[in-house]
Amino acid sequence: MIGRLKGIVLEKKAPDLLLDVNGVGYELQAPMSTFYQLPATGQGVLLHTHLVVREDAHLLFGFYEQQERALFRALIKVSGVGPKVALAILSGVTADEFVRLVRQDDDTALTRIPGIGKKTAERLLLEMRDRLKDWQSPTVPGDRAGAPQQASGASAVSEDAETALIALGYKPAEAARMIVRTLKDNPTLERSEEIIRLALKGMV
Repeated sequence: MIGRLKGIVLEKKAPDLLLDVNGVGYELQAPMSTFYQLPATGQGVLLHTHLVVREDAHLLFGFYEQQERALFRALIKVSGVGPKVALAILSGVTADEFVRLVRQDDDTALTRIPGIGKKTAERLLLEMRDRLKDWQSPTVPGDRAGAPQQASGASAVSEDAETALIALGYKPAEAARMIVRTLKDNPTLERSEEIIRLALKGMV
């Protein structure tokens, strides 16, 4: 089991990430909660990882905080919740926000996340309640923003954000509407991660 990786960020296009560890390139998938905290391309980072072994592939997932990974591992144990849905949950809400939704039995907010229907939301509330009763918020990290993202223009940033939302499970038309609405309300945004964060925040 690969427990963590420390290396250089080579590529990042949510939810996919390429990390150079001593000359070996590791392909990972990460939730947006992790992408918000990644440094600029070419800089170093340490990620906590979880390896999912399937018949057709070995999938590696990376997390900035150990609490994120712990919640991911708890989520994929829930019937009907696989790694893709777990990533969507951690992208749609922070770990602490998810815990709050579970404690408040807010299945309505959960169903706004791609891949979660009414039955899955109810199952999440039922199965996660006991697992999260001792949950403690992690220490607040340092600067989450990282270095400014380099892009060829506003359209490129918007396209990256839209592609990421589609990869997280949103339909193309819905993703496009989310981006347009977000940029209309926040015209000065320049980083795709910030566009995605606000677009997802508006869905919960």
